[in-house]
Amino acid sequence: MKRNIVIAAVTAAALIGGGTATALATTGDDQGSARQAANTKLSDDGNRDDQDDRDDRDDAAKVSSSDVTAPEAIASALKHTSGTVVSAELDDEDDSDKVVWKVDVLSGDNTWHSVSVDPSNGKVLGAQTDDEDDTAQVRAALKGSPVTAEEAAKAAAGKGVVTSVGLDEDGKDKSWEAETRKSGGAEQDWKIDLKSGKVTADRDDQNDQDDDADDQD
Repeated sequence: MKRNIVIAAVTAAALIGGGTATALATTGDDQGSARQAANTKLSDDGNRDDQDDRDDRDDAAKVSSSDVTAPEAIASALKHTSGTVVSAELDDEDDSDKVVWKVDVLSGDNTWHSVSVDPSNGKVLGAQTDDEDDTAQVRAALKGSPVTAEEAAKAAAGKGVVTSVGLDEDGKDKSWEAETRKSGGAEQDWKIDLKSGKVTADRDDQNDQDDDADDQD
């Protein structure tokens, strides 16, 4: 209804003086565009918040559905496929609703294996070979390291339920990285020293949390 009134006013002004009509028309369009942009931004923000909430609920569901811990899943995978575990993650299987432990094992002949472990009983569901191009980096990062992925997961377990552990072989400060989730749903990332097994909070993750808190304020 308002739009019709504005158009009528512009048309009347056009009969009196063309310049004024143009100014009125432009003003009306700018206001409408501004309102539309504001509404779009609010909608986008709301969609992102809803998606974040759904992701948090999904992650919490994954944790509650697993009776097998990360160290247990790693041990089970190694019994099936010998080698060096580079990562383990509690995740959906092929984007389905079924949750499994995915354990990546680098064997002695430099073949990568992805081993699926049942989170309810620890049985190996299957394994497949993968192609990876960072084998040399992984070998170099782990050379001389006494802390295995299983030990890193055990160390991080003191901070909450471990949902993933993996090697960060990039950059100067190489380490194991782990993600934990507490019973209340809060998740946090940790770094585990390759030499000592010391667990420290991931500074990058902490900075992200601080930024999120500032945005909410």
